[in-house]
Amino acid sequence: MRLRKAVFPVAGLGTRFLPATKASAKEMLPIVDKPLIQYAVAEAISAGAQELIFITGRSKNSIMDHFDKAYELEAELEQRGKSKLLETVQEILPPGITCIFIRQAEALGLGHAVLCAWPAVGDEDFSVILADDLIDGKLHPCLAQMQRVYQEYGSGVIAAQRVPESETGAYGIVEVNPVGSRLGEIQRIVEKPKPDVAPSNLAVVGRYILPSRIFKLIERTAHGAGGEIQLTDAISALIQEQTVLAYEFEGDRYDCGSKLGYLKANVEYALKHPEVAEGFREYLSARSSAWSESGKDQ
Repeated sequence: MRLRKAVFPVAGLGTRFLPATKASAKEMLPIVDKPLIQYAVAEAISAGAQELIFITGRSKNSIMDHFDKAYELEAELEQRGKSKLLETVQEILPPGITCIFIRQAEALGLGHAVLCAWPAVGDEDFSVILADDLIDGKLHPCLAQMQRVYQEYGSGVIAAQRVPESETGAYGIVEVNPVGSRLGEIQRIVEKPKPDVAPSNLAVVGRYILPSRIFKLIERTAHGAGGEIQLTDAISALIQEQTVLAYEFEGDRYDCGSKLGYLKANVEYALKHPEVAEGFREYLSARSSAWSESGKDQ
């Protein structure tokens, strides 16, 4: 039960990061020295993905270029004897991994973006990763954790996280029947409910393992919240037919679709980056001392 195919919906405009995303994909924003999409791809590969399916828009050519072979750059690095940098560039995409790029002609929501992947996915189970949600899985990547659940139970799995009740209106929220540690069978899923009507505070985040049946259900899904075709609406139909599990992953999630979440991710990943961690930690310590002294003077 390998998850050979992973879908990356990357057609969004990234308006919250304008003007930085005016001419560049938001998924190419760097966390220290790697773009968000590269972290997502590495996570998919950790769960066995061999075919990476990118659902793109008109301004997303930089993603295609990033995962393409850069002959001129590699030749230049080799000529200059920069072997470590050459290795870094060549390791962006491991051997045996195939990339497929599909254009989403209209921005009709996450459900529609996933539906665009149907010709490439076919009748296989597959994963969906939203690069905006950067998840540091600590010991194991989030999707690899979910894959173990998928292999044990043979059903769809959705990543979930507890959120403050005041924030339920920003997420799909699930009601579950517990079936194991950090694991529950989804009874109901509601897209962006207000706190007073939310079935729980267990939020769906950007990782999914889904059966191919979801495509037919998305086809039948009417436009929902925000006038878009919502993936959560199709999942609501799916749970009427078969078991879908919500898994509370182990690790830390950073909402890199927001400026604050993006900045937090850069700080945390810099603090464990082998090249800059020591110097950055010293800088933060010095800044903290300066802030403390400044507070005393006021």
